[in-house]
Amino acid sequence: MINTTIFKICFLLVLIQISSAKWTKPRRLNILKHSSNHIRDDRCRQFKTFTQKVDHFGYVNMDTYQQRYTLNTDYWQSGKPIFFYAGNEGDIDLFCDNTGFMWDIAPLFDAMVVFAEHRYYGQSLPYGNQSYSKPEYTRYLTSGQALADYAYLLDNIRSSIKGAEQSPTVVFGGSYGGMLAAYFRMKYPHVVVGAHAASAPILQMTTPCESFSRIVTQDFQQESPQCVDIIRSSWDAINRIAAAAGGLRRLSALFKLCRPLQSADELKNWLLDMYGNIAMVDYPYATSFLADLPAFPARVFCANVTASSFDTINDDEDIVRRIVKGTNVFFNYTGQTDCFDTGSQGSPSLGDLGWSYQSCSEFVMPMCSDGVNDMFEKQDWDFQAFSDMCFAAWSVRPRLEWPYIEYGGKNVTDLRYYSNIAFTNGNLDPWSSGGLRVTVAPTLPAILVTGGAHHLDLRAANKADPPSVLQVRQQIVALIETWIS
Repeated sequence: MINTTIFKICFLLVLIQISSAKWTKPRRLNILKHSSNHIRDDRCRQFKTFTQKVDHFGYVNMDTYQQRYTLNTDYWQSGKPIFFYAGNEGDIDLFCDNTGFMWDIAPLFDAMVVFAEHRYYGQSLPYGNQSYSKPEYTRYLTSGQALADYAYLLDNIRSSIKGAEQSPTVVFGGSYGGMLAAYFRMKYPHVVVGAHAASAPILQMTTPCESFSRIVTQDFQQESPQCVDIIRSSWDAINRIAAAAGGLRRLSALFKLCRPLQSADELKNWLLDMYGNIAMVDYPYATSFLADLPAFPARVFCANVTASSFDTINDDEDIVRRIVKGTNVFFNYTGQTDCFDTGSQGSPSLGDLGWSYQSCSEFVMPMCSDGVNDMFEKQDWDFQAFSDMCFAAWSVRPRLEWPYIEYGGKNVTDLRYYSNIAFTNGNLDPWSSGGLRVTVAPTLPAILVTGGAHHLDLRAANKADPPSVLQVRQQIVALIETWIS
């Protein structure tokens, strides 16, 4: 049964008045069913800055930096909630543009909307262009420091905006931001009353390493078993071409790369990341989150790879040509790219450098494949080799145990001590392999988004959304009403 309050929200009660060519602020809207796919307006670009300590947990380093954030009060009324997005690994406007759910429901709650940029990402760089130059600077890139930033920022907002002193705060986040949303509620329950943690892989550090690869494979398998067979056979085809005289040059030309390949592994790692990204953003409508992509990009990719216009596969180069046709879906769907860079995946607004450091320190997420139950080459997880790579790159060695010491979750039952966190995961999302998918307690619901890719439920409502997304959003609205009451 649908909660009666949600029924009232979803029932169309739109009162429209026109005054000075502007809509008046509605109290209740039927916006959970459809809205614009992208915000992309001034709301996501009205930046403010707040002075933060670089080190919240020591008393020696007195350095400060300017944290960037956005704050919108279009719908807010005195004493009403604050919706706070826990920024993750990239420019905050990227996440603001792609988290339409918060904007959709803000009018329902007369809520203030705040998006905070994570330290060391976007323009919130504690030591400017030198922030990643040496361990003395990178040491302050931790989730704990970021959460303290968010607590201080909210304290400042509440104390500086009249009427916000007692405003309850609900935190939202997707992916790493979803982890931060959950951790924020765990560590600062006096600051946030509840959290919507979408596609938050808080268990990924101890999840079987092959789980991610298997979900990626399942996404492509449901579109075309033949497509999976071709992808699986492409790895050996690439190896054989690369091993021949002039093979790397030939592969570089086939894939239209901007610079010649140095090894076959360079190409294969680039493709490996691409497959994971396509599965992540396999949304039912066109998006430009990681790249300009069509609806159901895995389906379009497989259609290109298995197209009957190709001749029968006769040799390795025929296989590779099919894969090349598929890569154009992710890297050049608009046809505007002349060549491809194997060192780049998707949006430049994502902070690959910062995440490289964080995955080498507190968030080690083991990945592997067996080549049998997935469509990839057999690749074992070697922690020591990973640790050595991290030390060579960052002069740090990862600590596998730290997230569970700090926040809990090594055993799912560890989480029963927390409350008011909704964990949502889509079955198409490979990161759901490390998400909480079993309800631990009534106040820690695990909600499945059937037909959902990476934090689809956080995106703006769209007519192409599967029915499960509407249902999940209704559940979240009902939970928020409970949390703030």
